[in-house]
Amino acid sequence: MTNQEILSHIDHTLLKADASAEQIARLCEEAVIYRTASVCIPASYVRFARGKFPELNICTVIGFPLGYSTAAEKCFEAEDAVKNGADEIDMVINLGDVKNGDLGAVESEIASVKRSCGDKILKVIIETCYLTREEKIALCGCVTRAGADYIKTSTGFGSAGAEIEDIRLFAEHIGENVRIKAAGGIRTREDMERFLAEGCDRIGTSAARLLMN
Repeated sequence: MTNQEILSHIDHTLLKADASAEQIARLCEEAVIYRTASVCIPASYVRFARGKFPELNICTVIGFPLGYSTAAEKCFEAEDAVKNGADEIDMVINLGDVKNGDLGAVESEIASVKRSCGDKILKVIIETCYLTREEKIALCGCVTRAGADYIKTSTGFGSAGAEIEDIRLFAEHIGENVRIKAAGGIRTREDMERFLAEGCDRIGTSAARLLMN
C-alpha cells in the first residue's frame, strides 16, 4: 500500500488531556494536506476545528475514556458534538454492564446514542483488553443490532490496545453493515498496513506523521 492509501483510512488523533489549540490546529492542517479519513479530537475543540477547517471530517469521543457515564449523558454529549460540527462520534460502552451480564443495557445505550447522532457515523469502542472472548463475540452482536457503523477495539487509554486476533474475531461475528476500527498502540507503518490488510476500514493513531512526507 502507498502512504496515501494508508492515510485515507487514518483517523489522525490527538486526545491528550493537555492538547492545546495550536496542536489541534496543526493536526487539522495535516489532515487536510494529507487527506486522512478524519481528525479525532476532544469534544471541547470540535467547534474550534469546524470554524477553522470547514472542509474537514471531524471525529470526537464521548463517554471517554472509561465509558461509565450514563446513557443520557452520552446522548447529550453526542447531540452537543454534532451541534458543534462533529461528523463522527466514537463512544465508549459501559464495561460495568458487560461484566454484570446486562448486554441488553449495552445494546440499548448504543442504539440511543446512534439516534442522538442522527445521520452521523457512530463508532463503538468496546475496550477489548478488559473482555473475554465470549464477551467480545456478544458485543459484536450488540453493536450490529443497535445499528452502529463501526466496532472499535480500544480507547488507547486501557491496559492494552488493538490486537490482530480481535480484528479477526470481529470479522467473523459483526453484521455486514458494520465496519472495523483498530486503535491503541498502532505506531508503525507496518502496524497500520497489517491491520488494514486484516479488514480494518479505519485506524486510530497519533503516529500518522510517519507517513506524511
